[in-house]
Amino acid sequence: MKVLVINGVNLNRLGSRSEEYGNVTLADIRSETAELGKKLKADVEFFTSNHEGEIVEAIQNTDADGIIINAGAYTHYSLAIADALKDKTCRKIEVHLTNIYAREQFRRTSVLSPCVDGVIAGFGKNVYLLALTEISRNG
Repeated sequence: MKVLVINGVNLNRLGSRSEEYGNVTLADIRSETAELGKKLKADVEFFTSNHEGEIVEAIQNTDADGIIINAGAYTHYSLAIADALKDKTCRKIEVHLTNIYAREQFRRTSVLSPCVDGVIAGFGKNVYLLALTEISRNG
């Protein structure tokens, strides 16, 4: 099983950003997710970009059995990413480190949610592990 983990805009700055994200880094998330992937016999590939078009191309070009996506701010307005996700038939899970529904009003709307199988939010770095577990269980 192959799983593509996509991180979008500003997620490369984890660990040095605002306090609601804590001190976890993207490297921490990659390490723990890859370790769990080995246990679940899943080949986990990571892709990070601050550029919307690159994220769209990563989605369009993958042959993965599942996609885990944290698009960052693109979650709230990127119809291009939403359309790319909608076209994929593999399992897709949207993740957010924080509970976007308890934050500012604009963060409570996700244009990606209707295009994925589920959303996991608010459990910090564990959202990636939960999503990977779900995809590998039901891939």
